[in-house]
Amino acid sequence: MKKNKIQNIVIAVVAILIIGSIIVYNYSADQTKQKGFQFGNELAQIQQDVAELQVKFYSEKTKWDEGDISKEELLMHYEDHLNKFEQVIYRYDSLETPELFESSVELFKISSQTQLESDVEFIKWIMTGDESAKIRSDTQIQEAYEYENLGLAEFQSAKKGIKNYDEAGKFSAPQNGVKQKVIQIFDNMNNQCDLEFKNEMNEFDSQEIEVEWFNCTNDAEKWKKDHLP
Repeated sequence: MKKNKIQNIVIAVVAILIIGSIIVYNYSADQTKQKGFQFGNELAQIQQDVAELQVKFYSEKTKWDEGDISKEELLMHYEDHLNKFEQVIYRYDSLETPELFESSVELFKISSQTQLESDVEFIKWIMTGDESAKIRSDTQIQEAYEYENLGLAEFQSAKKGIKNYDEAGKFSAPQNGVKQKVIQIFDNMNNQCDLEFKNEMNEFDSQEIEVEWFNCTNDAEKWKKDHLP
């Protein structure tokens, strides 16, 4: 399952690299060509760095499973991984993003942030054995892939608009995709909280479980506020 997920990341990175390499041909002004080329390459590099971090993240887990490294060594690597991942995410904000591509870059950034949140939950599972953390990690990584795919679609839509940019005036890239996706994922997170903590009668088996459900839904609400545009 994880191998398939890693392959999905690599495929997406290849797509970004192709997009970055051809973006220059769709601009007319020389200066804009250069900026477009630089933007495409920088975005492609960020996406590639994210993918490499994720491949390394799961390969270290495999080493631990096979007894090649200790749990302490694994957790040390994961601490370094989180620090590096945060630094990569900061680079989205330093891009000189053409207006047409702002929506797609925001989606790629949210995808990376969601992957990071998934990794935090995955590490919690490794440290404590808490299966609910593993479930949250799996849910979030799937959300990250959905954001990435949506980002690619937005990127392609914006790229098509470049062809008529000079003739037709200002092109507006799609903007409502991010908000809709955030709300959809928020709903999925709340449903996951219900499935995890409520019984078949849609009730709680104890006060402690009800508190855990309350915390889970609060986390979902906070996530929505943090990610809504």
